[in-house]
Amino acid sequence: METKQQDQKKKTIFIIIAVVMLLILAGMVTGIIALSRAESVNVEKVRDIFIIILAFESLLIGGALIILIIQLALLSNLIQNEVTPILASTKDTVKTVKGTSKFISDKAVAPIVSAAGVIAGGRKLFELIGFIREKKKE
Repeated sequence: METKQQDQKKKTIFIIIAVVMLLILAGMVTGIIALSRAESVNVEKVRDIFIIILAFESLLIGGALIILIIQLALLSNLIQNEVTPILASTKDTVKTVKGTSKFISDKAVAPIVSAAGVIAGGRKLFELIGFIREKKKE
Protein backbone atom coordinates (compact mmCIF):
# COMPACT_ATOMS: atom_id res chain seq x y z
CA MET A 1 0.00 0.00 0.00
CA GLU A 2 2.78 2.39 0.92
CA THR A 3 4.76 1.69 -2.22
CA LYS A 4 1.83 2.77 -4.43
CA GLN A 5 1.56 6.00 -2.45
CA GLN A 6 5.31 6.54 -2.69
CA ASP A 7 5.26 5.84 -6.42
CA GLN A 8 2.37 8.28 -6.87
CA LYS A 9 4.24 10.90 -4.82
CA LYS A 10 7.40 10.42 -6.90
CA LYS A 11 5.41 10.75 -10.13
CA THR A 12 3.78 13.95 -8.87
CA ILE A 13 7.15 15.45 -7.91
CA PHE A 14 8.61 14.46 -11.30
CA ILE A 15 5.68 16.08 -13.13
CA ILE A 16 6.03 19.28 -11.09
CA ILE A 17 9.77 19.45 -11.80
CA ALA A 18 9.17 18.82 -15.52
CA VAL A 19 6.52 21.58 -15.70
CA VAL A 20 8.80 24.05 -13.91
CA MET A 21 11.68 23.20 -16.25
CA LEU A 22 9.45 23.62 -19.30
CA LEU A 23 8.26 27.01 -18.01
CA ILE A 24 11.86 28.11 -17.47
CA LEU A 25 12.79 26.91 -20.95
CA ALA A 26 9.79 28.71 -22.47
CA GLY A 27 10.77 31.91 -20.68
CA MET A 28 14.31 31.58 -21.93
CA VAL A 29 13.21 31.03 -25.51
CA THR A 30 10.80 33.98 -25.28
CA GLY A 31 13.57 36.21 -23.91
CA ILE A 32 16.02 35.19 -26.62
CA ILE A 33 13.42 35.76 -29.35
CA ALA A 34 12.51 39.17 -27.89
CA LEU A 35 16.15 40.23 -27.70
CA SER A 36 16.98 39.01 -31.19
CA ARG A 37 13.98 40.76 -32.83
CA ALA A 38 15.27 44.20 -32.02
CA GLU A 39 16.29 46.30 -34.98
CA SER A 40 19.96 46.58 -34.23
CA VAL A 41 22.04 43.74 -32.86
CA ASN A 42 24.68 45.08 -30.58
CA VAL A 43 27.03 43.61 -27.99
CA GLU A 44 24.67 44.20 -25.07
CA LYS A 45 21.90 42.10 -26.61
CA VAL A 46 24.27 39.21 -27.39
CA ARG A 47 25.61 39.47 -23.83
CA ASP A 48 22.08 39.35 -22.44
CA ILE A 49 21.28 36.23 -24.48
CA PHE A 50 24.40 34.50 -23.17
CA ILE A 51 23.55 35.52 -19.61
CA ILE A 52 20.12 33.93 -20.01
CA ILE A 53 21.68 30.74 -21.39
CA LEU A 54 24.22 30.60 -18.56
CA ALA A 55 21.49 31.19 -15.97
CA PHE A 56 19.49 28.28 -17.38
CA GLU A 57 22.60 26.10 -17.39
CA SER A 58 23.32 26.94 -13.76
CA LEU A 59 19.71 26.06 -12.89
CA LEU A 60 20.16 22.67 -14.58
CA ILE A 61 23.41 22.02 -12.73
CA GLY A 62 21.81 23.09 -9.45
CA GLY A 63 18.89 20.73 -10.05
CA ALA A 64 21.27 17.89 -10.86
CA LEU A 65 23.20 18.57 -7.65
CA ILE A 66 20.00 18.53 -5.61
CA ILE A 67 19.01 15.21 -7.15
CA LEU A 68 22.51 13.86 -6.43
CA ILE A 69 22.31 14.93 -2.79
CA ILE A 70 18.88 13.31 -2.43
CA GLN A 71 20.17 10.08 -3.98
CA LEU A 72 23.17 10.08 -1.63
CA ALA A 73 20.85 10.54 1.34
CA LEU A 74 18.68 7.64 0.15
CA LEU A 75 21.77 5.46 -0.32
CA SER A 76 23.01 6.31 3.16
CA ASN A 77 19.59 5.49 4.59
CA LEU A 78 19.55 2.20 2.67
CA ILE A 79 22.97 1.22 4.00
CA GLN A 80 22.10 2.10 7.60
CA ASN A 81 18.65 0.57 7.74
CA GLU A 82 18.80 -2.41 5.39
CA VAL A 83 22.34 -3.50 4.55
CA THR A 84 23.78 -3.27 8.08
CA PRO A 85 21.13 -5.57 9.65
CA ILE A 86 21.57 -8.04 6.78
CA LEU A 87 25.32 -8.08 7.39
CA ALA A 88 24.79 -8.59 11.12
CA SER A 89 22.41 -11.47 10.43
CA THR A 90 24.89 -12.99 7.98
CA LYS A 91 27.64 -12.69 10.57
CA ASP A 92 25.49 -14.53 13.14
CA THR A 93 24.70 -17.23 10.58
CA VAL A 94 28.38 -17.70 9.75
CA LYS A 95 29.19 -18.03 13.47
CA THR A 96 26.45 -20.64 13.85
CA VAL A 97 27.70 -22.61 10.84
CA LYS A 98 31.24 -22.39 12.12
CA GLY A 99 30.19 -23.70 15.53
CA THR A 100 28.12 -26.48 13.97
CA SER A 101 30.96 -27.58 11.70
CA LYS A 102 33.39 -27.59 14.66
CA PHE A 103 30.95 -29.67 16.71
CA ILE A 104 30.41 -32.16 13.86
CA SER A 105 34.16 -32.33 13.27
CA ASP A 106 34.91 -32.97 16.95
CA LYS A 107 32.04 -35.34 17.73
CA ALA A 108 31.48 -37.25 14.49
CA VAL A 109 34.25 -36.92 11.94
CA ALA A 110 37.28 -37.23 14.25
CA PRO A 111 36.08 -40.48 15.90
CA ILE A 112 35.17 -41.99 12.52
CA VAL A 113 38.54 -41.05 11.04
CA SER A 114 40.45 -42.44 14.02
CA ALA A 115 38.38 -45.65 13.95
CA ALA A 116 39.01 -46.01 10.22
CA GLY A 117 42.72 -45.50 10.87
CA VAL A 118 42.75 -48.19 13.56
CA ILE A 119 40.86 -50.60 11.28
CA ALA A 120 43.22 -49.90 8.36
CA GLY A 121 46.21 -50.37 10.64
CA GLY A 122 44.83 -53.63 12.03
CA ARG A 123 44.09 -54.89 8.52
CA LYS A 124 47.62 -54.08 7.36
CA LEU A 125 49.00 -55.84 10.48
CA PHE A 126 46.97 -58.97 9.71
CA GLU A 127 48.15 -58.81 6.08
CA LEU A 128 51.78 -58.63 7.22
CA ILE A 129 51.33 -61.50 9.69
CA GLY A 130 49.60 -63.54 7.03
CA PHE A 131 46.08 -63.93 8.38
CA ILE A 132 44.67 -61.95 5.45
CA ARG A 133 45.91 -62.26 1.92
CA GLU A 134 46.38 -59.16 -0.21
CA LYS A 135 44.13 -58.85 -3.20
CA LYS A 136 46.11 -58.90 -6.40
CA LYS A 137 45.58 -56.01 -8.73
CA GLU A 138 45.05 -56.86 -12.35
